[in-house]
Amino acid sequence: MLQEIGSKLSYWAQRNMPDPFLFSILLTFLTLGLAVLLTETSLLSVLNHWSSAFFSSGILSFGMQMCLILVTGFALATSPPIQFLLKKLSSIPKSTGSATVLISAVSIFTGLINWGLAIVVGALLAREVAIQAYKKGIVMHYPILGAAGYMGLAVWHGGWSGSALLAVSQADHSVAEITGVIALESTLFSGLNLIISLLLLAGIPLLLKALVPTDEEKIISVKDVLAEEHFQDRMVGNEPARREGLAGLLDNSFLITFLIVGMAVAATYSYYLENSKLPLNLNWINFLFLFCGLLFHRSPVAYSKAVSEASSACAGIILQFPFYSGIMGLMKGSGLASLFISGLTSASTGPGSFYCLVFLSASLVNLFVPSGGGQWVIQGPIIMEAAQLLNASYERTLLAFCYGDQWTNLFQPFWALALLGITGLRAAHIMGYCIAIMGVGILFFPLALIFLP
Repeated sequence: MLQEIGSKLSYWAQRNMPDPFLFSILLTFLTLGLAVLLTETSLLSVLNHWSSAFFSSGILSFGMQMCLILVTGFALATSPPIQFLLKKLSSIPKSTGSATVLISAVSIFTGLINWGLAIVVGALLAREVAIQAYKKGIVMHYPILGAAGYMGLAVWHGGWSGSALLAVSQADHSVAEITGVIALESTLFSGLNLIISLLLLAGIPLLLKALVPTDEEKIISVKDVLAEEHFQDRMVGNEPARREGLAGLLDNSFLITFLIVGMAVAATYSYYLENSKLPLNLNWINFLFLFCGLLFHRSPVAYSKAVSEASSACAGIILQFPFYSGIMGLMKGSGLASLFISGLTSASTGPGSFYCLVFLSASLVNLFVPSGGGQWVIQGPIIMEAAQLLNASYERTLLAFCYGDQWTNLFQPFWALALLGITGLRAAHIMGYCIAIMGVGILFFPLALIFLP
């Protein structure tokens, strides 16, 4: 039955799922219409809120952070040590089912570490597994392998790069007057989050395996998607050309790499000595991944080439982020976000139902504002004020928000753009399987939030 559901949803998505950029435009139209109809804001004011937020400095800064997460994750994932590991892993699966389990497990594991790394590792592993299988004469359904590579984005906000978790662990966060500082020990490393993360790590691969189509007529091979050039031995690119003389020595100098990485390590250690903790925020994660990638590539020129290859994957973020920024400003300025979320939270009969409604509201708002950090700016103050009134746990409320935000990434194609660019697949290829997994989670998370300790 699950195979039939997955096939039908995949067929529906391929026929009806718009291009991600068009999706952002259609969501802009929908949000604008709802703001005019459901609030007292005039059309002219709504348009002003939209245009004012389109290129706001805060969003541009945050967009740059997102690009850096993607680029540094990509560069790290394409380094020789990670490539070697991925090639070893890619030779293990002998069927679409086993490949789906492996790819999704790796994507989820890396997603709990860093969402940018997860996108790239999942995409590269899906592509390499499919190519290696094709060379061996094993027919695999490429779209579900791509969907498996995207699963890290369904768990990321409960992991080390979770924007809201990192934000509230700092003294100057946006809802500090209500909650105070919420330590990572009570959110990221809480028993609830660890149990849910382990259940997702075990359960999602098994669900995806059950969705693998068995009808040969529905199989889409990697050869049907990728050009011939992708079937060469290397997973990405070629070695950079070596220049002669001093320029060549400097370009490929491991000593220069070693010295600059040493400075980064010393600076991190100095911060730890002064603050008795590491700066767990987006800037530090980008800092960490940049210098790890540089070290793994060994030479400055090799790392520069990896970053150049990665930059094309940012095209979707650069193009669409202003539109989602406009949607965010439109929702916040018109009061539409407050209207949506207040309506859901006011329906709460107690903390248990409140956590469920926070999860559902975060799931809904994520479709309009796919940035987890941007969504927290809008939704965080409202849900935390409601939690205070209901005497609900701030920590569980925060996690409910994170789970809702991450889970509807399986329907919102924005963050799949980089994966689609690497694998050559279209959003319609993978979204049917993602939506099937999402449907199961919509039932799982509310039960977990109510009954798990």
